Amino acid sequence: MHPAKRILLGTAGGLLLLLGVLLLVLPGPGLLLVLAGTVLLARAVPAVARFEEPVRTRATQAAEASVASALRIAGTVLTGLALIGAGAVWGARAVDGLPFAGWSTGLSLILSGLIVLGLLVWSHRRVHGGRAKRRPATGRADREGR
Repeated sequence: MHPAKRILLGTAGGLLLLLGVLLLVLPGPGLLLVLAGTVLLARAVPAVARFEEPVRTRATQAAEASVASALRIAGTVLTGLALIGAGAVWGARAVDGLPFAGWSTGLSLILSGLIVLGLLVWSHRRVHGGRAKRRPATGRADREGR
C-alpha cells in the first residue's frame, strides 16, 4: 500500500476511533464509529485487524438488542427525537444559561438524533427484514386476483 494512503487511512481510522470512544459516553453512535475506525485502522496497520471481528460482533449484538422489543424501539425513537429537539433549543439559544449554546452544539445534537434514528431503521431492517414478507398465492382466486 502506498505510504500516503496508509497515513490517510490511519489518520481517518484514529479519528473515528477516538470520536467513537467519546460517543460511548455522549449521545451518539459510539460503538459503530469504533467499528468504522477499527476497520480503517486495520487497513492501514495490519496488526489492528485482530480487533476488528470482536468489535464487529459487539456492534452487531448492540444493533440487534436495540430492536429486540417494541419498548426499546420506542425508547430509541424518543431519544432521537429528544436529541433533535435539544439541538433546536441549543441552536436557537431558547433557554438562557445553556452551556456551549449556539448552532455548533445544536447541529451536533441534531445530527446525533438523525444518526440514532437512521441506525434504528438500519438495525430494524437488518434484524427483522426490509419489508413484510408476502404470503405465496395458495389458490385459484389468489392467482386471478379475487
